[in-house]
Parts: sequence; structure tokens; C-alpha cells
Amino acid sequence: MKVYPLLTEATVIVDLQSRERDALLEEMALFLKEKEVIRQDKELLEKLIQRENLGSTAIGKGISIPHCKLKEVKNAIVGVAVSRKGVDFGSSDRKPTHVFFLVITSPENPSLNLQILAAIAQLVRNSASLVRKIMGAKNPRKVIDVIREEEEKLNE
Repeated sequence: MKVYPLLTEATVIVDLQSRERDALLEEMALFLKEKEVIRQDKELLEKLIQRENLGSTAIGKGISIPHCKLKEVKNAIVGVAVSRKGVDFGSSDRKPTHVFFLVITSPENPSLNLQILAAIAQLVRNSASLVRKIMGAKNPRKVIDVIREEEEKLNE
């Protein structure tokens, strides 16, 4: 599975402003509602915070993968959000998180959630320059292009 085909410009935020975890999750939820990707930003926020309270989704290297299941979602929603300043997201390497891969799937398809998380983990593991390149992208299209290029390198 590839991540980039799941991304759209309506699910990419190139400059998050929030400086703390819950405010950042709220900013992402509101963005998706404003872009009409989801209808229930409050429910999404609640589920994302519940998931983070179980344990941080920060995986190190400046990356976090906040994720949850939402009943209103039929097809998976995958987004990317960039915090240029970085946010303390409870990463085990104690470094700020700059790139957030947001994954929202239907509770009726739990295997899809795992497939997407595995695809993101593989991308992160095999691309040493991923965070730097995403942070260098100036618009949503460029972010998607960076991810596509990095994923295509994995298959060479």
C-alpha cells in the first residue's frame, strides 16, 4: 500500500500554528471540517485525544501518526500537517514533532487502519530525509509530491 494516493490537497496543512498537543489536534480537526472532509470535528478531536492519552503516537525522527476510527468515515482519510516550530508530542527521543500523518478510518474496516499505519511506518523507516523534505514543501501539492517521490524510491 502507498500513502500518497490517499492524500489530497484538502488534507494537507503546510503551516500549523498550535504549540501544544491538544490545540494542534483541534487545529487539524477544524481544518478538515472547514475543507468539508469531515462533518464532526468535535467527535474527531475527542477520539484523537483519547488515543493520545493511551500513549503518544509520536514515533521519533520528528514524526507523529495521530489516528482514530470515526463512524462517519467510509473511505480512509489520510492527511499530513507540518509544524515548522515543532510541538512536544511525547516522543521517545524527546525531540519536537514537526510532521503529523493523520489517519482516520471506519471502525468497520480495522485492517485498513493497520495497513495505512504500516505503510507510513515503512516510509518513515526508509527515508532519512522525509521530514526535511516535507518541511521544505511550500504548498500541499509539493508535500504530496515529496511523499510520492520518497515512496517511489522504495520500489527501485
